[in-house]
Amino acid sequence: MIKFETPIYDNPNKHYTEVKAVFDTEGNITPLSIVYNEREYEVDRISDVRPAASLKSGGAGIRYTCYIAGRLTYLFLEDTKWFVEILKQV
Repeated sequence: MIKFETPIYDNPNKHYTEVKAVFDTEGNITPLSIVYNEREYEVDRISDVRPAASLKSGGAGIRYTCYIAGRLTYLFLEDTKWFVEILKQV
């Protein structure tokens, strides 16, 4: 089995999380919910998907700009791990 090593950053803005997602036949990944502070939150809406760096938390990957529990959020898929940045109250 191949194991990917992702550097661990000690950054309070970077929250690794569990994500439930759908993978379609074209290879697209659509996150449906995340687990944050031991609670599950649905992804309300995804407004943008693009490769991007996280300037606030460090790291890079596929960035999903989405609304989770009414909050604008960046959700990143970095290698094989998901992390979330909570941006602001909407």
